[in-house]
Amino acid sequence: MEKVLTVVIPSFNVEKYLRQTLESLRNEEILEDVEVLIVDDGSTDGTAKIGKEYEKRYPQTYRVISKTNGGHGSTINCGIEQSRGTFFKVVDGDDWVNTEALIEVVRRLKTCGADYVVTDYCEVNDKTKEQVRKQFPALDVCREIRFENAAEKVQIPMHALIIRTDLLKTHQIRLDEHCFYVDVEYVLFPVPYVETVVYYPEPVYMYRLAQETQSVSIRGYQRHIQDHIRVIFHLSQFFEEYRENAGNSEKTAYIARRIAQMIGDQVTIFLSFPEENTETQKQFLEFDRQLRKTSKTIYELSGRESGTLRLLRRTGFRGYRLIRKLARKRNNMEE
Repeated sequence: MEKVLTVVIPSFNVEKYLRQTLESLRNEEILEDVEVLIVDDGSTDGTAKIGKEYEKRYPQTYRVISKTNGGHGSTINCGIEQSRGTFFKVVDGDDWVNTEALIEVVRRLKTCGADYVVTDYCEVNDKTKEQVRKQFPALDVCREIRFENAAEKVQIPMHALIIRTDLLKTHQIRLDEHCFYVDVEYVLFPVPYVETVVYYPEPVYMYRLAQETQSVSIRGYQRHIQDHIRVIFHLSQFFEEYRENAGNSEKTAYIARRIAQMIGDQVTIFLSFPEENTETQKQFLEFDRQLRKTSKTIYELSGRESGTLRLLRRTGFRGYRLIRKLARKRNNMEE
């Protein structure tokens, strides 16, 4: 039986969370409609064992794929290759889904003709359990529209996104491997081929926050700074190739804005290091020089998006220490 939705679970040493993730996908109403691929990325704990329990109990729904460690992107690449569902979604092994919301979205997907499906999601503080729902009020509910019209209104994060699987397979979408922060690649690489978008207001994804080990914490950003830079340049090259091939102007602008936002995050990462770390300042300057060479369009847009970056460029980075202090104070960053 063809599945309506493939849910890929990138899993590396997530035995603490995985049972909650898999249990949230287990409901009699959708077991026949959903395929759950647990991609074990070389875990050394009980991750694969937990996955095998569900595979044994529900072989028509759950499947464990064990592989050598290749990073988050490699698990998604593997999931795309192995998927059999009409639609495709990624749910990290330490997050989970709102079961009732998923049931409703799967019902809607059975008659959905869109390439991109956007849903609400919730950010959940892992310590306080407080939930913050992220919505997309600029989009009309259940109304299929051209991607260009949606691009003018919203930026779509990975947690909100469901993609038509054929689009990923046909255009051989592949993410960087052995690298963090590839979620932006996952969101942007399919954009040239996306024709239509629909918005369903159900909060499907439950995104766990406040983990010190997360790559999106400031410490995580510092540890994996080279990965963040790598993805920025890969995306900037992707943007230039699409633009040079007479890419759709609205899609081009959408891609550029998202990369510029990522560069704004990169500025924050550079400024988060101690003032006495002069190597970071040199690295920041070299990053900016290479960015200008890679994509003048992205370079100029990033300066308009980030006042701190704009000011640094105007001073030739000679005002780095003062500008750094002002920016950190504005962003409530401790010394």
